[in-house]
Amino acid sequence: MQETLSSLTNISHLALFCPVTDNWNQFKDRSSEGTLRSGQKYYFEDGYPTNFRTTVERVLERLRGGFERGTKTIKGFKKPKSIPYVSDQPSKEYGPRKTILDPQGQFLQTWNKIFVLCCVISLALDPLFFYIPVIKIEGHDKCLYADKKLTTIACVLRTLFDTFYVLHIIFQFRTGYIAPSSRVVGMGDTINDPLAIAKRYLSTYFIIDILSILPFPQVVALSIMRVRKIQVPLNMKEMFVVVILTQYVPRLMRIYPLYVEVTRTSGILTQTAWAGAAYNLFLYLLASHVVGAFWYLFAIDREDTCWQSHRNNTGCEPRDFYCGEKRNKSCVSLFEKCLAKKPDDIDETKDFDYGIFTDALKSGMVESTDFDVKLFYCFWWGFRNLGYLQSTTMRVEEMRVKRTDAEQWMSHRMLPEELRARVRRYQQYKWQLTRGVEEENLLQTLPKDLRRDITRHLCLDLLKKVPMFEKMESQLFDALCDRLKPVLYTENSDIVLEGDPVDEMLFIMRGNLSTTTTNGGKTATRNTGDLKAGDFCGEELFAWALEPHSSNSLPISTRKMVAKTEVEAFTLRAADLKFVANQFRRLHSKQFYSQHWKIWAANRIQAVWRRHYDRKLYRSLYEAEERWQDAVTDEAGTSKVEHNDECKARVPKTLLLLPQKPAEPNLTAEDS
Repeated sequence: MQETLSSLTNISHLALFCPVTDNWNQFKDRSSEGTLRSGQKYYFEDGYPTNFRTTVERVLERLRGGFERGTKTIKGFKKPKSIPYVSDQPSKEYGPRKTILDPQGQFLQTWNKIFVLCCVISLALDPLFFYIPVIKIEGHDKCLYADKKLTTIACVLRTLFDTFYVLHIIFQFRTGYIAPSSRVVGMGDTINDPLAIAKRYLSTYFIIDILSILPFPQVVALSIMRVRKIQVPLNMKEMFVVVILTQYVPRLMRIYPLYVEVTRTSGILTQTAWAGAAYNLFLYLLASHVVGAFWYLFAIDREDTCWQSHRNNTGCEPRDFYCGEKRNKSCVSLFEKCLAKKPDDIDETKDFDYGIFTDALKSGMVESTDFDVKLFYCFWWGFRNLGYLQSTTMRVEEMRVKRTDAEQWMSHRMLPEELRARVRRYQQYKWQLTRGVEEENLLQTLPKDLRRDITRHLCLDLLKKVPMFEKMESQLFDALCDRLKPVLYTENSDIVLEGDPVDEMLFIMRGNLSTTTTNGGKTATRNTGDLKAGDFCGEELFAWALEPHSSNSLPISTRKMVAKTEVEAFTLRAADLKFVANQFRRLHSKQFYSQHWKIWAANRIQAVWRRHYDRKLYRSLYEAEERWQDAVTDEAGTSKVEHNDECKARVPKTLLLLPQKPAEPNLTAEDS
């Protein structure tokens, strides 16, 4: 096709230039004088008139352009028309082009930051509607009316910031999104189809955004302003509370995912540290402002409740408490019964208790028409009470941070889920007992005498339950209590394993332990026991500490101890126990109360009984065999000397070994 068009173009060029060349000589002869009949002059260039060359070039350019457009049209017939899919951007041939915003583009990131700030500011405007109700005082008469100037200002500001929500809704219909199925590798594919974008937005946050911009507060406020001739609506306060809370919930629900989106795309909301600090401070001030506004409105509601409770005794109607033309102004005696008094001066039989709203009523904030003073006073009240709330919840926040750090560390170390569950259980149990207070650090900051008295109060009764320490003197009790450290164990925790070195002595305050021993593997059976509150374990360490010339090697545990329940106990370390034991060497009855000695005694009794049983059985068998051999000897004539030698050869060479006795400390030795 391209070759055909080129041939046609060449032929057209020849057709145009050939007639001109044939008649040119005649034209030149008739125009030898250089003029035409009309009197116009022609200028020649390379043998051709200038005007003529210009006209021919224009005609050729038009023909060439026409042929090129025809060529493109013919080529277009060969291409199949593309069918637009839902996930593709529609082409220009199928309708007007719609601008689709990149969800990760710079423009949308900037707009999202601006919109988040506007949302936060709009949250500060809604509480202004709570200041519209005001108690009006005319002499001794009181009534409730609406501040019309504040109503106008609040409605205008609220409408102004609602325009940002409208723009945000428009942008949501023009913002592409990344398909979740394409996020496996890389950034993912962006969906730019307006229909798919609209379906996704309508199914997610469209309803919440519409509820956020509905002008409910403006409608309620303006309807109150129109009611002048009758009275202020009786349910004005309730209407504001319901409307504002209805608007607050969807707005708060919308801010959080938008904040997450901003931090996900741009990393941070503010570019500098001081801007981030200012933003967090603004959130705290906003919370104080909201709390103060609620406090003001509920204070008015509390006084209105007092009026309603006394109106039956005065003959007043509910509408008489609201400013208007048709109200009875004979309820002065009722207002005197609803005076705000200090908590110490309240008579419960006749005075009304306003609780936390007493300050608002006594200060005159609910009756003030100066909006600036009223706003800052309520803001100060909210700021003060939020500061107290923050101080009470600071410990909870610290615990939350510790748990978050622990979760991140366990995830980084890829600990198995079983170990993670044990760590979480220990942290939860420790928080339930201590509420985040580090007892050991707290005691170390106190003076020595105060620390001694506190530890005696906590540990003395526990130590006195241990028979081993019955004869300890008071100063030794103090030394022992001062070195006890609190510990916690969760359920099923292995406290000590059999064969491990014993490095501490445990005094149980709360909980139960189970002990199991196999006597170092020498016996096939397991000896089990239980320890409860008031018991102790680790007496092997105490016996080691009583030795004045004991080695540095710690004794080996002969039992395995497992916590059956949550256990709260005190421990005495080996070095501390060595110090206390050197001060006390008169434990004559320690063998009787020692669990280690009890187990040794039981094993020794079992071994002695088995030896006695084996000897008795052997003796009976020996006597029976001897009688049988006597009968055989008499028949065969064998001598008794030979028979006795054979019997002695069958006597067992070894007997059952007795368990080793625990080391007995030298109670009379002195330190060298």
